[in-house]
Amino acid sequence: MRGRTRQYARKARPSRLVSRTGMLLRARPAAWGAGLAAVVTLGIVATSPGAHGAERLAGRLAAAVKALPRGAPVVPPALLHGRFYNGTPAVGALFTVSGGRLGQHFCTASVVNSAVRDLVITAAHCLHGKQPGQVAFVPEYHRHQEPFGSWTVTRVFVDAAWANSQNPNDDVAFLVVSQPGAAQPVQELTGGENLATGWKAAQLVQVIGYPDGRERPVTCTARTRAFGPRQMEFDCGGYTDGTSGGPFLANVHRATGEGWVVGVIGGYQQGGDTPSVSYSARFGQPVRDLYDRAVRRN
Repeated sequence: MRGRTRQYARKARPSRLVSRTGMLLRARPAAWGAGLAAVVTLGIVATSPGAHGAERLAGRLAAAVKALPRGAPVVPPALLHGRFYNGTPAVGALFTVSGGRLGQHFCTASVVNSAVRDLVITAAHCLHGKQPGQVAFVPEYHRHQEPFGSWTVTRVFVDAAWANSQNPNDDVAFLVVSQPGAAQPVQELTGGENLATGWKAAQLVQVIGYPDGRERPVTCTARTRAFGPRQMEFDCGGYTDGTSGGPFLANVHRATGEGWVVGVIGGYQQGGDTPSVSYSARFGQPVRDLYDRAVRRN
């Protein structure tokens, strides 16, 4: 997972997940020779493409060149890279908690608008092996600053399909958070993202995540696309371990940074096994039902 509970780290060990769920995998050819020629022809230098899908990039380049009008600039999606910034109020890092003190951050989460005003959304695999009280949410965490304080996770809601078989199509969790002595729930302080279900797979989104070992989140804006019937793919570099649970935000308001959360880094390969390609389960009726359960607390 790109959020890390070590053996369940975001972007880790996809083979076990796939074999357990029986999810059909898309084959990837081993070579990218023709694509390299296309890159050179376009004057784009790509160093060390590695095994993360350079051959797929080559195919996209060829198709993109044919589709673009003459003279249009060519910026392949896979060459995009996230930038670090100080974050936004409704998105934060998940930390381990021991003895009442914060440990290391290991995943990403975001406040989601609700009538109860204390819900946070993340990837279900981020909470594997963890109990309420052992995790805290710190909104807009950056450079050791906690502008809204630390909020303890008191309840976790996951779909039965995830609980029973860790189905990547149900890699979503809603968390209830609280802060001792707080006069207001977290949503009143940070604002929240609207939950979007049933949207098309192709969306222009901003994706935010907290890489392990870094003290600021990474952000990137690009288009998603369908990956099978129940997953989405987002191509942009910089999304390493720790970014699991990071929201896919559509229709983001420039002033507030709030938008519609259409996915979270997770799902296939627990979010992806390279920093440049991320996945999310598509949000459909099961996610809406899970949200309703979390609001009703049942």
